[in-house]
Amino acid sequence: MREVAAAASVSVGTVSNVLNAPDKVAPATVERVLAAIDRLGFVRNDAARQLKAGRSRCVGLVVLDIANPFFSDVARAAQQRAAEHDLVVLLGSSDDDPHRERLYLETFDEQRVYGLLITPSGSDQDRLIALHNRGVPVVLVDRDGHGTPFSSVAVDDVAGGELAVQHLCATGRRRIAVVGGPATLSQIADRRTGAHRAAAGRPGVTLTVIDTPAPTVLAGRAAGERLAAMPAGDRPDAVFCVNDLLAIGVLQGLTLHGVTVPDDVALIGYDDIDFAQSVVVPLTSIRQPRADIGSSAIDLLVAAANDRQQGQEHICFRPDLVERASTVG
Repeated sequence: MREVAAAASVSVGTVSNVLNAPDKVAPATVERVLAAIDRLGFVRNDAARQLKAGRSRCVGLVVLDIANPFFSDVARAAQQRAAEHDLVVLLGSSDDDPHRERLYLETFDEQRVYGLLITPSGSDQDRLIALHNRGVPVVLVDRDGHGTPFSSVAVDDVAGGELAVQHLCATGRRRIAVVGGPATLSQIADRRTGAHRAAAGRPGVTLTVIDTPAPTVLAGRAAGERLAAMPAGDRPDAVFCVNDLLAIGVLQGLTLHGVTVPDDVALIGYDDIDFAQSVVVPLTSIRQPRADIGSSAIDLLVAAANDRQQGQEHICFRPDLVERASTVG
């Protein structure tokens, strides 16, 4: 910084202000200092800055599975909104593994992150509460935070599950299968709960659950092959998959064995990822506002960081039905 100050003919304090509070410096001086920084190849020592400021400009984000386009879209929106606050997002994927999640939390804690956004892999929140108690803002993403000390951004997945099965029933389907697991994930459990609510009390409607080890394309394909192997009279005439990746796999498993969608089996997914509309039979899906989830999470985090006395705030979006050829032909 001394070299930059000398090259720009300003004080070290002015260089510091340009880096940390440029609004306090005349525009011409800012331009001169930035030119000196570029010429000298200066990179500030962020560890030293953290010692003075008490926190970094980095936000930790831990999602369940970055291979799922839903989470990558949420992360992209969070990155875009964070940039508006001069923040950077560091992304980790727990793969629904509590041990890996803990490693990320420990690393982000050591790095003294600005705050933490997380979709928890389980119900154990001891580590999150410890971070919160040390003054690190924590916001739950795609998880309802009521009953916790954390703000949260979520989607009403029970309503989404209801919406999916109501749509299938409205198209005349009566033998409905719900494909997806594990039920230990609260989002999946809620979607299955909503499906059961929608089917309850409807004359002639039956609902069966096909568990999967993970909400992935491969797991969906195995479920689709299992459904295709059933006698036509026993096979469900509609399938609700708890995410679009499973639905894409089920579509593969059915069509590879001569079962047509939607003539033989209507199919609906959840999330409305970009791939949903580009598969061979475009998928009807329950749309989650992925961009709104990511940007709202950053907004809650910044608000909590700026006012440590602020109470929890919980945002819950309602999903929408997007009809395509997989249910309405």
